[in-house]
This record gives sequence, structure tokens and C-alpha cells, in this order.
Amino acid sequence: RFEINVLLDFYGNLLTEKQQEICGYYYRDDFTLQEIADMEGISRAAVHDMVRRSREELFRFEDKLRLLPGFKKRMDIYDKIKHYSQDKVILELVEQCIRTETEGG
Repeated sequence: RFEINVLLDFYGNLLTEKQQEICGYYYRDDFTLQEIADMEGISRAAVHDMVRRSREELFRFEDKLRLLPGFKKRMDIYDKIKHYSQDKVILELVEQCIRTETEGG
């Protein structure tokens, strides 16, 4: 789920609004397929199909753009800096970098 959530952060805007909504319910809010189906007034199979197709699209985007490996490396580096540094200014700068990575700014 972590990887899918990161891919949603990177590429979610490339999905349709409905795909974004359904994937948000499923991956971020941890709703079941049936709960989503009930909320959306569609079948469980339709929700399952949309989640599956959306996941496949996210992985296709990642196969082409390869943003995830660099993100993981940068996050590892930030963790090492936080571990070894006692300087409050450096720690705050690292936190700003992490926020930029995870929140888009």
C-alpha cells in the first residue's frame, strides 16, 4: 500500500477524477470494495475493476517516468541526515525537504 500511495502522490492527477476518488477511498481511507460500491451506487465488481485498472496505469506511469527510486533514495538520505545531525537548523531544513517531497512544496 505504501508504494501505491506514493504512486498516487506522483501520478494521481493523471488518473480520471473518478479513479482518483475510488483509489483514495480504497488505498488511503482503507474502505472495502463493498463499502465503496455502496457509497458510489455501483457494483463491487465495478469498483474492483476500477481499482485494478488504476493500479495498472500507475505502474505504467512509473515504468516510463521512474520517479519512485529517486524518491526512496532521497528519503533514505534525509533519514541519515536526521540521525547524524544535532543541528536544529539542519534538521529543520531536512524537514522542509521532506515536506517538499511528500506534499509538493
